[in-house]
Amino acid sequence: MEWNVHSAPVDGSAAVSLLRAYYTEIVGRYHGRPAEPHEVSAAMADEPSTDLAPPQGEFLVAYRGEQPVGCAGVRRLEPGVVELARLFVRPEHRGCGGGAVLLAAVERAAHRFGARAVRLDTRRDLVEARALYARNGYVEIPAYHHGPYADHWFEKRLEAQAP
Repeated sequence: MEWNVHSAPVDGSAAVSLLRAYYTEIVGRYHGRPAEPHEVSAAMADEPSTDLAPPQGEFLVAYRGEQPVGCAGVRRLEPGVVELARLFVRPEHRGCGGGAVLLAAVERAAHRFGARAVRLDTRRDLVEARALYARNGYVEIPAYHHGPYADHWFEKRLEAQAP
């Protein structure tokens, strides 16, 4: 089944459902047990996704068929640099290329923002994510912020797009 990625409102139903699934997984992994609904809601409130909307950002939803099954957000970080946030593919659709498809869509969005680089952070327990980034040309860099849930920082320098 083919992947398609489209911009979507970060407060739309597809985005909210995917973000809740994303936070349910990362909160549960952080605690080493299933996440409680109130913990997920608290994490979503502590880390709002409102900056993943125009004009400062863009929220991308990946579809397989008619179903929204993955997402990624892009936000302006500094001149020439965007940050990737909230990359997620529903577990039943992993291993089918969706992560790479979303990264390519993020890089296209970065070009639309005039960026020359994409940065991101991730946690040490998200080993699959770190492997995905490395496979797709992202390299570890020194910390560019000191958030409480960041253990690894990555960057990919983008090639200039042809006119």
